[in-house]
Amino acid sequence: MLYIGSHVGFNKNTQILGSVLEACSYGANTFMFYTGAPQNTMRNPIDDKLVNDAISKMKEVGIDFSKVVVHAPYIINLCNEEKFDFSVGFLRSEVERVHKLGVKYMVLHPGSHVGLGVDKGIENIISGLNLVLKGDTDVVILLETMAGKGSEVGSTLEEIKRIIDGVEDKSHIGVCLDTCHLNDAGYDMSDFDKYLDYFDDVIGIEKIGCIHINDSKNELNSHKDRHENIGFGTIGFNNLINIIYNERLKEIPRILETPYVDKEYPPYKYEIEMIRSKIFDENLLDKIRKQS
Repeated sequence: MLYIGSHVGFNKNTQILGSVLEACSYGANTFMFYTGAPQNTMRNPIDDKLVNDAISKMKEVGIDFSKVVVHAPYIINLCNEEKFDFSVGFLRSEVERVHKLGVKYMVLHPGSHVGLGVDKGIENIISGLNLVLKGDTDVVILLETMAGKGSEVGSTLEEIKRIIDGVEDKSHIGVCLDTCHLNDAGYDMSDFDKYLDYFDDVIGIEKIGCIHINDSKNELNSHKDRHENIGFGTIGFNNLINIIYNERLKEIPRILETPYVDKEYPPYKYEIEMIRSKIFDENLLDKIRKQS
């Protein structure tokens, strides 16, 4: 089965039930969300009734709860020594929230070393993850592959491997691939099986827990990280279809993080339809504008 969905909202009134309903409106069978605003620490208590209602709704519409993903807030940066204690504490609280929600996977940006250097940045990430992943939790943190913009850590498989190697509890650490980030980091997405072979050699393909499906506005190896709608960027529709339908990762959720059309209209319903048909619609963006 193809598990395909997108980023959806999560607000204090409907919480994960609202996330499920939004995913349903897009024709998705999985989704990803933040448990609160990604740029601040304001969080509302998890409502157990809404969680139970969401689980019932997912069973009703055929969404496999084990394929649902949470994204950690952007303000967490385990690399940065000045914010290290804050980042560890906030990440630990997010893991607890995700555990309470019953979600298994949480995607995390490894962080930016902000002048400390890659080696020190990786050392800090490892220290932070080892502090966070102590205790009883079912949550698996998925390190996202990054584009290499600025001082980002995690734009190469070797950097990701070094982090994983340093984590004591390896059963709770994995990887989230991002196709735009991989392209911008210099990995050619036109031969995805070659990349998977390389990933398997370096880290082990079994560590992949999620794929963010995004086209890119940038050329290969640009290190810029600017997402584009499916088929309208430099990766291209056919290459993305080959990635989405790759049999080696068929049980892994695919999550769209493509931009809103004109910063106003969500494209996910239409992109998911196009992905399922495997036929590129060059007029898709105009269609979204007219129907939204």
